[in-house]
Amino acid sequence: MDKEKIQNLAKLARIELKDEEAEELTREFGSILDYVGEVKRVATRTGATGKTDKNDFHLRNILRKDGEPHETGLYTKELLEQAPAKNNNYIKVKKIL
Repeated sequence: MDKEKIQNLAKLARIELKDEEAEELTREFGSILDYVGEVKRVATRTGATGKTDKNDFHLRNILRKDGEPHETGLYTKELLEQAPAKNNNYIKVKKIL
């Protein structure tokens, strides 16, 4: 990946890059891609045939089961006291859209 391609990617992503940053990314891009390739290899197992066997992975739910929920509003007062800005019983945040 050369500097020109890095700058083109930055332009497409609407990211402003200085020349020094583009040069640094040019040097680092190879190791980033190598790491992504390594993650892909770990994420896919191959059998004796050398082909990926999608049945090697057994998906399971690692989330806890829902238990008894706490009483509604139990922590509201404590949370609102810690908020930097509030409006009635709501935390006030900047409008982003």
